[in-house]
Amino acid sequence: MRGLDWYGEELGAVAYSGVRFSDVDLSEATTAGASFEECTFLNCRFNASVHVSSAFVACDFRRTSFFDATFEGCKLIGSVFADCTLRPMVVRGGQWRGVTIRGANLTKLDLSGLDLSEADLSLSDLSGATLRGAKLSGASLRETNLGGADLRGASLDGVDLAAARLRRTKLDLAGALLLAELHGADVDTSD
Repeated sequence: MRGLDWYGEELGAVAYSGVRFSDVDLSEATTAGASFEECTFLNCRFNASVHVSSAFVACDFRRTSFFDATFEGCKLIGSVFADCTLRPMVVRGGQWRGVTIRGANLTKLDLSGLDLSEADLSLSDLSGATLRGAKLSGASLRETNLGGADLRGASLDGVDLAAARLRRTKLDLAGALLLAELHGADVDTSD
């Protein structure tokens, strides 16, 4: 599908599988319960769009803009974002397990409670982001800028925090213990 103008459209619970969308304008469009599986979005615009309980599973987003988009309770499992505009954006819960968002500007986004297990956030800038209560188990944070980010209450099992940049990062006790152990400390909590 090429060059479609879906500006402001209410797409509802549409279902697409294996479709390539090129230069499609989805600005201010809304979906509710929509399903996009193994779709490619190339040079598309999701600006100011709203997606509720929709699924974008194993999708490939290339040079796509999500400026001011809202995702509420959505599944983006296994999707890949490359050269995309991802801020400002509103994300309320959902499952983004196994997504690849490498080298992206995600500064100051509120990703509280988001399931980012096994996500690849390498080389991304999450400075000032809020990840309170997020599930980051097994996520790759190689050279990720987490300066000033809030990771309190986040699940960090299998995360190499030592590979990330952590200046003024907010950690709870469990996160601080994990970081100390990654740096070779022998943590004794018996006292």
